[in-house]
Amino acid sequence: MPYEIAFGFDEPAPIFVPPPVADEADQIARLRLIRSRRVGPATYLRLMDAHGSAQEALGALPAIAQAAGVDSYTPCPEPVALAEIKAAKRAGARMLCLGDAAYPAALADVADAPPILWAKGRIALMARPVVAMVGTRNASALGARMARRLAADLGAAGYIIASGLARGIDALAHHASMDSGTIAVLAGGLDCIYPAENTDLAAEIAQKGLLLSEMPFGLHPQARHFPRRNRIVSGLARAVIVVEAATRSGSLITARIALDQGREVMAVPGHPMDARAGGGNLLIRDGATLVRNAEDVIAALGPVAGGKDASAPRTRPRPSPSDMIAPSPAPTPRPDGGLEGAILALMGGAPVAEDQLIRDLGQPPRAVAQALAILELAGRIQRGGGGLLTRL
Repeated sequence: MPYEIAFGFDEPAPIFVPPPVADEADQIARLRLIRSRRVGPATYLRLMDAHGSAQEALGALPAIAQAAGVDSYTPCPEPVALAEIKAAKRAGARMLCLGDAAYPAALADVADAPPILWAKGRIALMARPVVAMVGTRNASALGARMARRLAADLGAAGYIIASGLARGIDALAHHASMDSGTIAVLAGGLDCIYPAENTDLAAEIAQKGLLLSEMPFGLHPQARHFPRRNRIVSGLARAVIVVEAATRSGSLITARIALDQGREVMAVPGHPMDARAGGGNLLIRDGATLVRNAEDVIAALGPVAGGKDASAPRTRPRPSPSDMIAPSPAPTPRPDGGLEGAILALMGGAPVAEDQLIRDLGQPPRAVAQALAILELAGRIQRGGGGLLTRL
């Protein structure tokens, strides 16, 4: 693995699941083992398999390290592990060890499953069917509405929505599935929310949903941590849905990880001239399931027992496209370029209605109308039939 320098283990690690934690001492030993230098998930499993327990593996580590050419090797000291456990207790988090009954069964089947997970919130959500939603951090208006609609409808049908707490599609999916059940996987420690703008969202998820991380408390995420987070997001799920992603993006990395894990990969199609749709369209070209609505997802995965079947007749009329938008939880921050820049950032290749933009932006209608007039005069947008706006 790119984040693990094993001690001479060249062959792929077997899918070995350790026995349940025996007692508190065993729990501390397992935490020390995975926090020891050069020990990642694959090495952890090999050591546990070879030595029978974390305590025995810790005792064998210095000799293994010396044989691998690493001198003066010391496993993670017990006080370091105890300090992490103390920090978790202060945060109200629970340790889940691979092999425990509460550890998510779907993730346990992944070859590089995290040996330790810190969980805060409703742990029982992981026992229900999970669908992951990922996508761009710079969503278009149509992409944002699609993410909200999919997450809400799949939640109503009984699925739990998992994502990575990033801005854009991730945050929209978490918001829309808050009441039905959402899981956010963090790239850093549970006390290091990234991006900071999602701090309030994370606090709400901790109350109503579930926060997960394999990282120690106090660890701020770095670039190399995000692929590790992504394998957990996809590993929890039956399927990964990509909603707007560039051809080179973290979302496509998640899709590739999902394929390696044997998960279903699905994608929402987008306008071919919108770069944000390039990755999803590419996945569809290569065989990913095309998703137009929640019914397409349920048709591929099957309905959830006890959940509302999205393919069943609706008790209310299907809303028109202009009604498919929920009010934004907060006004959209203005990027460089003021309100005009914010409008252009929301508009993709497909036409969008003016009232939809007003709702997405959370700005006064008069201000939006003035900004649209400026953009139209500048040749940046064009009005078409039915008052629909297109970015040029």
